[in-house]
Amino acid sequence: MTTLYRGGFVYSPIDPFANAMVVDGGTIAWIGGDDAARVHEDSVDEVVELDGALVTPAFVDAHAHLSQTGAALRGVDVAGAPSLAVALSRVADAARAHQGRPVYAPNWDERHWPEGRPATAAELDRATFGGVVYMPRVDGHSAVISSALAAASGAQNQPGWQGDGLVSREAHHVAREAFNAAISPAQRRSDIDLALRAAAAAGIGLVHENGGRILSSADDFADVLAAGERGDGPQTLGYWAQLVSTEQEAREVAAALGAHGLAGDLNIDGSIGSRTACLREPYADVPDHRGNGYLTVEQVRDHVAACTLAGLQAGFHVIGDAGVDTAIAGIEAAAELVGGDVVRRARHRLEHLEMIDADGIARLVALGVTASVQPAFDAHWGGGEGMYAARLGRERAVGMNPFASMLAAGMTLALGSDSPVTPFAPWEAVRACVNHHTPEQRVSARSAFLAHTRGGWRAAGFDDRGYLDLGLPATFAVWKVGDLVVQAPDDRIQTWSTDPRSGTPGLPDLSPGAELPTTLRTVVRGRTVHDAGAFAA
Repeated sequence: MTTLYRGGFVYSPIDPFANAMVVDGGTIAWIGGDDAARVHEDSVDEVVELDGALVTPAFVDAHAHLSQTGAALRGVDVAGAPSLAVALSRVADAARAHQGRPVYAPNWDERHWPEGRPATAAELDRATFGGVVYMPRVDGHSAVISSALAAASGAQNQPGWQGDGLVSREAHHVAREAFNAAISPAQRRSDIDLALRAAAAAGIGLVHENGGRILSSADDFADVLAAGERGDGPQTLGYWAQLVSTEQEAREVAAALGAHGLAGDLNIDGSIGSRTACLREPYADVPDHRGNGYLTVEQVRDHVAACTLAGLQAGFHVIGDAGVDTAIAGIEAAAELVGGDVVRRARHRLEHLEMIDADGIARLVALGVTASVQPAFDAHWGGGEGMYAARLGRERAVGMNPFASMLAAGMTLALGSDSPVTPFAPWEAVRACVNHHTPEQRVSARSAFLAHTRGGWRAAGFDDRGYLDLGLPATFAVWKVGDLVVQAPDDRIQTWSTDPRSGTPGLPDLSPGAELPTTLRTVVRGRTVHDAGAFAA
């Protein structure tokens, strides 16, 4: 099947003025202007009139949890509840509708509720007549569980049991494992498919799955990878969070699971929202608490060295500044063991990397480490009145998520959502970079867009993907857009422009309040995986 797309705008490095593209099977065969496209009219099987639509490479979500995303999409919407009372009412409705089956109610944030607190086990028990409820906080590092789930999992006997159903650390892990164990394989695969359809509808062509023993299961991980190979949705690539200490162990674990790397949510610490991120100085709202550190410098060193020698990417979840110190010291120690050049070539990665200073950035750049970041975190929780400021104080909050500093230092950024923590919304992520709460950390739309497309492929070790060029896989998205502009983060340097003489491909207007693009079609390796029905057959 050969298709000519014409009459729009094609975002490609080979031609900033391109209006048309030919796809032959699963490959891009030609890119150019509408006038030149006429020569292809009679030789293709189909002509798609774009009518001013924008064609871009498909986005890459560099950090997601697919089965949990699908479960959240079919679960109870407590994130949108205006109060705890309403959230509990929705849990009660779900319990009645599910006729006693377990209830999943993720993504609450007590800061948005007038009650200012999470639910309790007693309240969940009353709402469900003693049913099983798993209610994780929006950051996924703490949860409230019902008494039935606490009893089934033994969470009360684990570190992190905070009383009346509130759990973190090991207590949270065992509760999550017990809840997930009750999900049937068929339901899990259905959840994965639901999540992949949502990703395709958002213009995403590749998802980096972050799995692990305390997050999902080996069967879940295998189902995610298999779904990505079917060809009817986005591709998937998997990182497995399991600590290793020898090259042989690293090879065996990765081979058994089909993992691209032993990375992802291999937790050095927790999250700011749950106060489990490991900090140099105490939390502003809990003065005697500095969070939790889960790994030592020596464990990080041995894991990175083992993965490096095995030819695998290593990586960790790390958010707090003390946690970042552990990560950097461990990777530097690994470089001393196996060689700095070898470590740099492995392109190890850190997930989130929210709280890092200029010295830390420079040291990670020297080690060739990629930052897998979530701009929606700043959009949701940044600023002088946001959650970061409440937990850390204003001075530390303004230094969170320093995207501009990372890019200026030469660090590769890959953008993602951490779905279901935040939804698949790549244009929202790009806009969050452009409009960062801290003006000094704003980046251009182009830089953010590249980090959410080509950057996601680079983070996985692929330099020849994530852009539109001849001979590359036809993985792209088509968008309904308004005017295309060139947007920089600082008006002193560059202003908005629609002047084609600049030779810079335009992107949609990403200023606050502007209407974001609508997905018309998503194509992965030449196969349409989402179609809004905008193009007549």
